[in-house]
Amino acid sequence: MPCAQFLRLPEPECATILVSLPVPSRNNLKRMSSSRKKAIFRKFSRDWVAGYLQANGFVRDGRVEMLDLDGKVVSLAAGDLKWICYVRDFNSGELNNPERLVRKTFAGRPRGDGLFVRARLKDGDTIEGLAANDVSLVASEGVFLTPPDLRSNTQRIWIPRASIDELEVVAVIGAAKRKPATPEKPKETAQEELFQEKQ
Repeated sequence: MPCAQFLRLPEPECATILVSLPVPSRNNLKRMSSSRKKAIFRKFSRDWVAGYLQANGFVRDGRVEMLDLDGKVVSLAAGDLKWICYVRDFNSGELNNPERLVRKTFAGRPRGDGLFVRARLKDGDTIEGLAANDVSLVASEGVFLTPPDLRSNTQRIWIPRASIDELEVVAVIGAAKRKPATPEKPKETAQEELFQEKQ
C-alpha cells in the first residue's frame, strides 16, 4: 500500500474513529477507468437505457451484460437492441436522442483507416461508419463502427448482428500500397572497385 487516507466516521457517543483506506496507485486508476465505458443502449422500440459497458467481450449467450446507473448488473437481449453507442457524456441535453447521433452518413470520403461500411438495419435505418479491417467483421456477435461525426456525443457504435439486414463494404480506406517489384541488378563485388588505382 503506497500511502493511506483517513476517513472520520461519526459515532453517537464517541468522538471519531480513524479508518485507513488504501489509495489506488496510478496504474490501478488507469485500469479502472478503461474497464467500463459510458454507453447508451437503443432498442428498436425507441426506448433507451444508459449504463456502463466493457469495451469488448460483453455478449454472453445472446445477451448483453451492462451495469446500470444504480450499479446493478442488467442483462439485455442482443436481438432487442438496435445499437449500443459509447458516449462521452450521459447528460447531452436531449431526452429523445441522448447519443446525439445526428449525422449517420459520411459527407465525403472518411479520413481514418479501415473498411468504409454501410449497414441497413431491420427498421430500415441506414448508418455508415468505419470498421476494423480484420476478421471481427464476420466472426463476432456484432460490428463495431466509428461514426461519421466524431465531434458528436457518440465515439463508437456496436451494432448486433441480429439487427443488421444488409452490410455493404463501400471502400477499403488506408490500405498499404505495394511498390512494383524492381528487377534485381546483378551483384558486383564492391571490394575490388574500392582499391583500384587510377591511371
